[in-house]
Amino acid sequence: MSEESIAQTLALQGGMKAVSQIEGKGEPKIGVDEFMSVAERFGFSAQTLAKIRKAAEEEDVGEGPFLANYYANLPETKVQAFERVARDTFGVPYAIGVSSGTGALHAAFVAAGVGPGTEVICPAIGFFATAAAVVQARGIPVFCDVDESLGMDPTKIAPLITERTVAIAPTHVMGSVCNMEAIMEVARQHRLRVVEDVAQSCGGKYKGKYVGTYGDLGCFSISAYKIVGGGEGGLIITSQERLWERANGLAECGGLWRPVRFAPPRYEGELFCGTNYRMSELEAAVDVVQLQKMPETVQRFHDVKISILQQLRTYREIVPQKLNDVDGEVGYLIRFYPQTLELGQRIVDGLRAEGISANTRGPNAPPDWHIYRYMFAVTMQSGATPDGCPFTCPIYRERGGHIQYASGDCPVADDLFDRMVTIPLNQWYTPTDCAHIAQGINKVFSAYCTADTSATPWL
Repeated sequence: MSEESIAQTLALQGGMKAVSQIEGKGEPKIGVDEFMSVAERFGFSAQTLAKIRKAAEEEDVGEGPFLANYYANLPETKVQAFERVARDTFGVPYAIGVSSGTGALHAAFVAAGVGPGTEVICPAIGFFATAAAVVQARGIPVFCDVDESLGMDPTKIAPLITERTVAIAPTHVMGSVCNMEAIMEVARQHRLRVVEDVAQSCGGKYKGKYVGTYGDLGCFSISAYKIVGGGEGGLIITSQERLWERANGLAECGGLWRPVRFAPPRYEGELFCGTNYRMSELEAAVDVVQLQKMPETVQRFHDVKISILQQLRTYREIVPQKLNDVDGEVGYLIRFYPQTLELGQRIVDGLRAEGISANTRGPNAPPDWHIYRYMFAVTMQSGATPDGCPFTCPIYRERGGHIQYASGDCPVADDLFDRMVTIPLNQWYTPTDCAHIAQGINKVFSAYCTADTSATPWL
């Protein structure tokens, strides 16, 4: 056979390969420049950046990294590592890394069965994202008043339950934890799902058990705005496989997470149209480290708060925030309720003069999306389109649904939110720092209040 014939014979039949090598070779899609862009974000000096670039350019990075959770040629991606650490940390079989705490809530509510014609009981205090995610899932938020812990008051839940209620969404606010035992008792009596919003209290515990593991699903904001997280990320945890699959369905475009992703449904209801809330590899690379540090971070905050509270005296005009579990407090804030708004402002001014950071809303404070009455997108029942869905949804109306929101619906929340004084804490305070801060707080209280050993204790 001639050389020309061999060249024309298919390689499958013993002929020569048409392409035996590729001459073209370019730079990796993601290479040293991208790596340096990340390094710059850490704030290194120009001299250090030059050293990092020199070291990086000496390496052959090949085609460069593949910075997505799928198809990476690795034993474990950073997202998978983040989810593994979450499972191990919280002692649950299922975890999903997502792009934000809000995305976690949306996916969890859909997993829990929230949709047209349903209601979810949400706390009157807590960031707007909780109620907004209910609306995004086409459900209706119903606000429940709080108690002096600032968490949902378990005694106020039952009167809000209707035949349309499918879930309760307690929010663990500002480093504190809800009374989960009482909330779960109400939920189980009425066969309702519980979606815990742990965005502000990652690492908090109630009776020795991590919050986020009491409910059917736990949702976390793992972000730069919280004590755990570096950028914008979120986490869902659950002990129930079907809920994990449904939450994945919403977060992974309907079913990309499945063993055979494009296959027909394996069971009725498995597939539905979702969106993309996937966590990025770069975010996971930071957050997997952050989550591993969480127990120690929380312990430092907790120890600082308890150290200061142990040194505070009690005063007739001051009611400390109720702590549902002293040992489970994350502890990055001290909160208390002066008898009047005016007294609160005098105390804040006095604390600042003593070198102690403090804040209060006072009588003429601007709107704040951490309390129900200012969550305008919910309370005004406005939607992205003029039809006003889901508030005007025929399915909701047919089931007897009709919701109205008004300032004053949750009077305890209205009162406490405006009256409370907040003192932010730093995990790195030394015992001396704690003593000086406690001394300053006592000094200001003594100037404006009446010492009373029978007043509400701090612990």
